[in-house]
Amino acid sequence: MSEKNQQLTSVKIDTDLFDKFKIECIKRKFSFQKLSERAIHLYLTDEDFRKQVHNHNNLNLENEK
Repeated sequence: MSEKNQQLTSVKIDTDLFDKFKIECIKRKFSFQKLSERAIHLYLTDEDFRKQVHNHNNLNLENEK
């Protein structure tokens, strides 16, 4: 995707969630841009994914792996 076709955005994200995400990104050579583009694509094209996102409210990582 060329830079001409990109939209710059700004979002505020919970600090703890983002810190853990950054660590995983380094381990897996992934990025927030890749995640956001893929998540938006899935949201627009996959009804099950869209429903899962709409129904997911618990953002607590304490009980996660």
